[in-house]
Amino acid sequence: MRSTYVALARLVALGVIVQAALIAFGWFEVLSEVEDGAVFDENTDYNAGQLLHAMVGTIVIPVISLVLLVLSFFAKIPGGVKWAAIIFGLVVLQFLLALVSFSAPVIGLLHGMNALALAIVAERAGARVAALAPTTGPEQPRTTAPA
Repeated sequence: MRSTYVALARLVALGVIVQAALIAFGWFEVLSEVEDGAVFDENTDYNAGQLLHAMVGTIVIPVISLVLLVLSFFAKIPGGVKWAAIIFGLVVLQFLLALVSFSAPVIGLLHGMNALALAIVAERAGARVAALAPTTGPEQPRTTAPA
């Protein structure tokens, strides 16, 4: 279960990197279209980068972080539940900051900063579990007498 925990935590961190790339792609596409004479307003359909950013941010990363949180209760990793809960909390905060940012764009600054915090915390959680000494199974009964 430790390897699954590590993989999920690191997938959250990787997801944040993908999110940064997607939103950059989306806005550079907008800038390119506007430069070519297109109008970008409330009637404009989302472009690929923005659409994918929305899907990864509202579905993929939240599901991975929720699975990580549930797994953490069964993995018996020291501090595992705490770190998974922090990751999940940051994901929820990220979603809420995104919603508020549509009404108050300056909050988008916090959305970006929280994304960095989420990536750092998720990678750190994965790294600390990966660094733990491997667990051994239950002690096996001896088949020979001690010398």
